[in-house]
Parts: sequence; structure tokens; C-alpha cells
Amino acid sequence: MLVVENERAAGREFLALLYRDDYFPDRLLDKGREILLRLCLRIETEQPADLATLYPMAHAATEEFNTLQDEFFAAGSEFETVARDEIAGEFWFVAQTYGFTDADLEELVAPRDW
Repeated sequence: MLVVENERAAGREFLALLYRDDYFPDRLLDKGREILLRLCLRIETEQPADLATLYPMAHAATEEFNTLQDEFFAAGSEFETVARDEIAGEFWFVAQTYGFTDADLEELVAPRDW
């Protein structure tokens, strides 16, 4: 399991809303949680100084969710409206938690295809 230093991020139950719905397989949600934790670790390690540096990190994580979406389809699930909002909201949480209060949500997940 990945361990982040930031207490707020470490205590976050990423994708909690989706875990409560059997439509979303836990094993795949676990992969989504890992993507978000890796993003947190990357921010902690690389310490981006500005949004121009943060956005590419968020985009890489978004691309991982794009790939993960195929596994959801194969399992008879998908990123429908609630899931899309929940995932995007987690990106927003991460940006806010690490001090990027002026981050644009749409830009954080710009390469999404979900």
C-alpha cells in the first residue's frame, strides 16, 4: 500500500461513494485509489511550484483512469455520471490539499475520456 505524508490525503477515503455501490467492483476501485495515491506521492516527491507543473501530473493520472475505464467495461460497469463526478472531485481534493487552491477542475482532468 502506498503511504503519503500529507495527513489530509493519508486520511482520505478516496472514491468512498463508489465503494458503497456494488455496481463498481472493489478490486477496480482499489486500482483507482492507487492512481490517486500515486498522484499524491508524485506531488510530495516532485513538489510542483505552480499549476503549469501540477497539470501534467494530474493529466498522467487522468490517462491512467482512461485505461482503467476499459477494465470497468469488461466487468460490466462503467464511469457513469456519479462515478465521473466522484473521480473528478478526488482530483480537485488532491489539488486543494496540496495548496493549489486556484486549480481549474476541468484542466486537472482535461485528457479524460470518461
